[in-house]
Amino acid sequence: MPLALLALAIGAFGIGTTEFVTSGLLPEVADEFGVSIPTAGLLTTGYALGVVVGAPILAIVGSRVPRKRMLMALMGLFVAGNALSALAPAFGVMLAGRIVASLAHGAFFGIGSIVAAGLVAPQKKAGAIAMMFTGLTVANVVGVPMGTLVGQNLGWRVTFFIIAGLGVLAILGIAALVPEQPRPERNRISGELGTLRNPQVLLAMAMTVLGFGGVFTMSTYITPMMTEVTGYAPGSVTWLLVLFGVGMVVGNLVGGRYADRALMPLLYVSLSALALVLALLPLAAHNKIAAAVAIPLIGAFGFASVPPLQKRVLDQTADAPTLASAVNIGAFNLGNAIAAWLGGVVISAGFGYTAPNWVGALMAAAALLLAVLSASLERRAPRGGQAVAGPAEAGTVAGAATVATATTAVPAGR
Repeated sequence: MPLALLALAIGAFGIGTTEFVTSGLLPEVADEFGVSIPTAGLLTTGYALGVVVGAPILAIVGSRVPRKRMLMALMGLFVAGNALSALAPAFGVMLAGRIVASLAHGAFFGIGSIVAAGLVAPQKKAGAIAMMFTGLTVANVVGVPMGTLVGQNLGWRVTFFIIAGLGVLAILGIAALVPEQPRPERNRISGELGTLRNPQVLLAMAMTVLGFGGVFTMSTYITPMMTEVTGYAPGSVTWLLVLFGVGMVVGNLVGGRYADRALMPLLYVSLSALALVLALLPLAAHNKIAAAVAIPLIGAFGFASVPPLQKRVLDQTADAPTLASAVNIGAFNLGNAIAAWLGGVVISAGFGYTAPNWVGALMAAAALLLAVLSASLERRAPRGGQAVAGPAEAGTVAGAATVATATTAVPAGR
């Protein structure tokens, strides 16, 4: 794998850290600004909404700018947002800084996925995407716990200054290591928008929302479930989250390795296993060892679907991948928001802290059904029509149309 992927991974690490670190620093932020914990929670909500809104807007802008330059500009926006949060004199200013930083999230991963795939041979595209996203998964194992520890001992502002520094390091790395990839000729906005009318693209995005949403029905409510049901001490939840993060790292790397060989079978296996483990967790949650085994498995099976889903979108949009790739990143955050809301609904209805896992199991099962539907439609596609499958899928999905080898600098994305 090219060294340039390291620069992209550093950017992904910074983004992953800033996205989740506020959850561990809410009490400190709330105390300093004199707001309630629920109000401080808007820092997380605002970030998620900024990702959903910023992804398509900046992706459209990025479709008209050379990709290397756009990646550097996005990281500049990321640095500015985190620096503004670190220096914020009032809560509203910090919230604005969070939103500014979030705008870069979707477009960076979307365009970065295309660049990462363009650095390697076609049969290694998913692996390159996974290498970039390793930065995001490692952030959950290292960045978020360390950022929380630094914030609790040295002040939360120091954490955000460090995150801004990571963004500067990513800019320098991209400038030095990532080769120039000019904007493809004839890549018009209408072409980018047209990809969103492709049924296979829409199905892949729906799988993203449902599959990854299933993961977050568990992770959103992991603290009350583990403390109130399983009987873990509050301090032990941190280590359970580390286990969850380790599972994410392993799943992401395995998904990247096998998505290039058998994309659709990998989705069938990962989504089936995810639905099964989520369905069993309400029982496993009553035993500390069983719960500690199930949590990293959910992270692994959930993130094993990330590289194939992102590659799936890019395989369907080879001529104009930027917008679809970025919107698919927004779909992950949309899945997170829907999962958190549905989980809260079943808890409020009196079904208990383990009930969100049943919701997650149903979401993952629905994603599996969409995967089966997608493959069925692909088999019926006339040979010689629009390319709808990557080379790695041709041997697995009978009758799939062959992707043109000229994939515009081999674009691919998460």
